[in-house]
This record gives sequence, structure tokens and C-alpha cells, in this order.
Amino acid sequence: MAPIFAGMSAIPREPRTSRPKSELERVAWPRLTPELVEQLRSHGQERTVGPGDLLFDIGQDGYDFAYVEEGVVEIVDRADDRTVVRIEAGNFVGELGMLMGQRTFFAGVACEPGRIIVVPQAKLRELVATVPEIGDAVVSAYAARRRLLMEWGEGGLVIVGSDDDKVALHLLEFARRSQIPHRWVDRSNPSEYATLDTALGIPDTGAAAILGRSEVLVSPSPRELAVALGLDLVANMEEQFDMLVIGAGPAGLAACVYGASEGLKVVAIEDTAIGGQAGTSSRIENYLGFPKGVSGAELAYLGEVQAVKFGARITVPRRAVSMHREPGGFAIELDDGSCVRGRTVVLANGVQYRRLPLERLEDFEGRGVYYAATDLEARFCRDTEAVIIGGGNSAGQAAMYLSRHARRTHIVVRGSGLADTMSSYLSDRIENDPRIQLWTRTEVCELDGDDRLERVLLCNQDDGMKSRVDTRALFVMIGAAPNTAWLRGQIALDQTGFVLTGREAEPSADGYATSCPGVYAVGDIRSGSVKRVASAVGEGSVVVSAVHRYLNGNR
Repeated sequence: MAPIFAGMSAIPREPRTSRPKSELERVAWPRLTPELVEQLRSHGQERTVGPGDLLFDIGQDGYDFAYVEEGVVEIVDRADDRTVVRIEAGNFVGELGMLMGQRTFFAGVACEPGRIIVVPQAKLRELVATVPEIGDAVVSAYAARRRLLMEWGEGGLVIVGSDDDKVALHLLEFARRSQIPHRWVDRSNPSEYATLDTALGIPDTGAAAILGRSEVLVSPSPRELAVALGLDLVANMEEQFDMLVIGAGPAGLAACVYGASEGLKVVAIEDTAIGGQAGTSSRIENYLGFPKGVSGAELAYLGEVQAVKFGARITVPRRAVSMHREPGGFAIELDDGSCVRGRTVVLANGVQYRRLPLERLEDFEGRGVYYAATDLEARFCRDTEAVIIGGGNSAGQAAMYLSRHARRTHIVVRGSGLADTMSSYLSDRIENDPRIQLWTRTEVCELDGDDRLERVLLCNQDDGMKSRVDTRALFVMIGAAPNTAWLRGQIALDQTGFVLTGREAEPSADGYATSCPGVYAVGDIRSGSVKRVASAVGEGSVVVSAVHRYLNGNR
């Protein structure tokens, strides 16, 4: 079979090694103490290996941990049989996917005679959760290796498409937000596109995803890509979890971390990408412990790593479509017709973006109209104006971020200012930033362009005056509606669809309990919640105590 990257030999890349060169590599390639090596030996088995011996190959559902005592193990990309990294004696194989139950996207091959300590994957997960020294070393290393793979553009996944292709952009967003190592090939860049082997049957137009040596998915959905990569982590449908968490935003991830760390069997079901709406925030500056700020994607990634460390399982992208009681708990039906069962349910599936009632809005979504402001969308702002609709913190964070990329950034709000809807630290910066123009008492009344957005028309509510802004990037951040349509008739909701909790739901209920015993709601989906990341994390953490009381019969 011909390699995917036919032109790769023209740009030779030396294999990297497990000898650290940077701070991130130092974390990725730690040296274990003799005591930790002996602990691994006591739970594993010593094996000798020879040149060409295969430790694992691409596409496996899992693989075992291996500490290299003698010799060298090469991690190989089967797309072109190129060595990505050489793991030398004194280090170990693996990356974050091992702990998350993902399929392998590389092969591990011994390249010289040596000796390894093999620890079964299930035993390693147990050690990570119960032995702090092993957990700290392995989890930190695996998380750092995943970051390195993202930086290097390695991982056996190639996404092919163009900037105005909705399918390709959705795949890119999913891969980036889910921290899936990948390489992006832009069809409009002849030199990049020429590296692909056309014998694989890659379509001449549209989006495609290439996996491993030869598998080509034509215009796949994120769900189809996740299934092909083994990321949806289908649970044993007969298994009953202690806690089903619906949503993996800040509230859901916090519930996973605290629930799993306290011994509960936990699974989270997320329908889009880890982090929820918070995962699309370019920079959060008022979250405790991050004085320099942190992106929503980074915060979500750290939370996911913590949850996995304690044994929580996270399946994405999968959507809950119905809930019903059954003996001993609840069954959540998923969008593929399967069911996941749990003794309790924590609703943390947040909200969905509101759309403007504008003609041609749908035509321009992904072609100039966006609902998040990450580095993926920021590249469309170069050499153009950026327009943001909304006056909340998400809009303010987006404005500060995009102002570093666009020629000028415009914020459009229907109110008379930002003071009532945005944190003062953000509104003060915006009002004093010459790169940002604030339009008050104004609405976007028209979108225009051919194949993609080219301009918008702004209308002043007071005098009817209209202003045209030439732009290729409009960001709609006007709030959101709760994801609760699938819960109607099951639990009590308020008039706007948010979940009622505590005594508003049931006279005898406390805290985050809903009108259905055993079901709880936290974060943005809860009626009366404060729409802030910190409060969502707090609610997700605290709800675990109520779950414990329910499971122990003290309702």
C-alpha cells in the first residue's frame, strides 16, 4: 500500500527521542525512581524483546504499559512507516489515550534486543488512581505527550478540506477541542495538498479524514470520526454506573473529578466536545488560580485529565435523547439507540447557542458566521474587520482576543452599554482599547456576500441610521437556551426551560436535587444558576455529596 504522504521524503524529519530538550519534554519523558520501577515490576511481568517485536499496532482497542529497562522502542506512524519518537531505556511507552481507553494511532516496535516491564492496561489504571507517585508521573507524562503530538501535528489523522467547508471546519473544531492529534491539509495550498497520495481515493472536493495507513472517510461527521478513532468509548450497556453525568463542561467535569476521586463509578456523556461552551472561550482571566488567564479549552483539558486520572470515563460525541426510570436507577437513551444505565443522574449539559432571526444566517454559518472565538476562527479575522454581537463576558473575552488579529473589532449591543451584562474588568478594557469600537442601541439587520460573508449592515434603534461594515467574520454571542427539550415530562422546568432544583422543584428537595429523586442539575442548565465557570465547577463539586447521600439511602 502506498504511503499517504507521498512527498514526505522531500521534507525529512528526524525521529525525536525521549531525551528532554524543553520543559514540556522534561515532563513528557520523566525518569522514574528505582522505587517506582520496582513497584511496576511487582505488578507486571518482565519480557525480553528483539528487533521488530511488536508491542502494539495502530487501531488496537488498548495496549499495555511498558517500561523500557534495556534497548529502544520506536513509536511508528503507519501512514509512512516513519519513526515519530524513540523511547530509550529508563522511560516508558504510552500517552493519554491509554488511560482514556482510546484506540491506538501509532505502533510500538522494538528496534534492538532489550528488556521491558509490561503492566496490563487495567492494572496501570488502578495504580494511577491508587498510588499517588505513579499517578503523578504517568498522568503528567501522558498529558504532556498529547500536547507534544498536537504541537508536532502527529497522530495518524489527516483532515483535508478548505476554509469555507462547513464539514471540514466542524471536524477541525472537534479535533482541536477534543485534543486529537492531527494534521490539517488545506486544499487551497497546492504544496500541502500535493503531499497526499491520490491513489487512496481522496475526493477532489469537500472534506475528508484519513486515518492510519489507508482508511479514508468522505465528509464524515464528528461522531463518525470519533467512532473510527475509537473515541466514543461505548460502555458495556449492561454495566450500571453509580453516576451518569450528562455534559462535560466545567460543571460536568467537576462532578466527574469529585465523584471518581471518591470511589464512584462515573461516566460522562458529551454531545459536542469536552468543555462545553466554556471550551470556546479564548481567555478566562477571573478564574481562581490562573492570574495570567487560561483558555476555556486548556481548562477543560486539565479537567478531563484529572477526571481520567481518577478513573472516570468520558464518551464523546454522544447525545442523550431520553431518560426513564428502571429498577435500581435510570436508563439514558443515546442518539444511536443504545442505553447507558446509572443509579443516579447529574444533568450538566448546559445550554446551546441562540441564533439570530436573520436571512441567510444558515448559509453563512462556517463561512463567516461563527459562535466561538478560538484560534481556529481567529485566522479568518486577519486583514479584515471582526464583528461581535453580544454584551456578555464571552463577547468581551472574544473582543479582546480578536482585536489582536483583526484590523478592527466591533461589538454590537442592543443596550445602552456593557455595565449591566459584562464584568467591569472586561468592559473597562474594551472602552479604552482603540482597536475596539462599541456600537450601542444597535442591531445587525442584514448579512451579505456571495459564497461567504462579505459585509453586514448595522441599524441604530434610536434614529434608524444604517452603517455598513465589510467583514468576513461575524461572531454571534447573544446568550443561549437550555438543552432540556428531551427532559420535558420527566422533571420540573421553569417557564424558559431551565431545570428547577431544591425547594423550587419539590418542597422536600434540597440543593441541586430536581423533582425526580436521584436526578440532580448543576451549572448553566439549572434555573437561577450564576452563568460563570467558577460557579459551575463549584456546583459540580458539591453535588457529589448529595449523590452519596442518595446512594446511601439518606435522601
